[in-house]
Amino acid sequence: ALRAARWGASWQQWPEPLRDREAKALQAARRVYREAIEIVCHEQYLFSSQWTALRAYAQDRGVRLFGDLPIYVAPDSVELWAHREQFRVDAAGVPAALAGVPPDYFAADGQLWGNPLYDWARMRADGFGHWRRRIQHQLARFDLLRLDHFRGLEAHWAVPAGATTARVGEWVASPGLELLDALSRDHPDLPFVAEDLGVITPEVDALRRHFHLPGMHVIQFGFDGDGHNPHLPHMHRHASVAYTGTHDNDTTRGWLSALDAETLRRVEFHLRARPAEIPDAMLRAALASVSQLAVVPMQDLLGLGSEGRFNTPGTVAGNWSWQLPLSQLSDRLAEYCALLNRVYGRSC
Repeated sequence: ALRAARWGASWQQWPEPLRDREAKALQAARRVYREAIEIVCHEQYLFSSQWTALRAYAQDRGVRLFGDLPIYVAPDSVELWAHREQFRVDAAGVPAALAGVPPDYFAADGQLWGNPLYDWARMRADGFGHWRRRIQHQLARFDLLRLDHFRGLEAHWAVPAGATTARVGEWVASPGLELLDALSRDHPDLPFVAEDLGVITPEVDALRRHFHLPGMHVIQFGFDGDGHNPHLPHMHRHASVAYTGTHDNDTTRGWLSALDAETLRRVEFHLRARPAEIPDAMLRAALASVSQLAVVPMQDLLGLGSEGRFNTPGTVAGNWSWQLPLSQLSDRLAEYCALLNRVYGRSC
């Protein structure tokens, strides 16, 4: 309500009493914006009721919901506004350093995400209460959580505030062992999948294996000519989740159309398929993997090209706009999916 009244301005730009959550200013705001606040509360009540019903519907049919937990929060989020002591920011909420990753296969300049970094020393001092509450809240909605940017729990890339790219930064140690140990006391089965993509060191892998967390294999990443590439189907490990591609990848058909001749030749050789057959062969490779779980984006099931892409890393416009056309959910597609799951032993 406060943001809407200020034309979307971030809370760091609000008058200081509201920016700093002074009690009198908040009490006054609750009176002034009472109607707007009640509308938001009602919307969130409806969402919670509908989600609870959806989850019950899924559970009754043996369907588990797999959620995704971003490692960081937005710089103008309510989480930072209400709990800035948990983050590396100054009294006005301005970050001293920003989150991101160094150059990788997604972006030549790395990715400067712009999120505030955690004050891990403060979090350790209070037993990681903030993270534990965050996880508890999400597990009330989902049965399984993907821990985004898992490598950031071992060490995170810190980019000085004001930098224009993520090339300028350094790795800083994170207390992932202590955090996951605290989470394991709350959730002994640790219903997590580690997103272990990017620059993965032996230390990151050791942290994942210490807690027996499954990692990720993305088949699109497998065809660089290295026969030991962990994303190749024959290199998948059982304790993992296999994907044709993730929300950050192009669709398989879009990815295929942009391949150079040499990479395309490798794909054809590994999958024993001609170009027109590769999208279906990729889908089958994910399901045939030894990975415990296989994830196939709906865009790949529908055979869509780049027009169905969800997200392009390192960009801020044109993402997350694709919506599933309900008319595409045909009986024929359902029967084909059921057949593939039976053939590859993935039926419940």
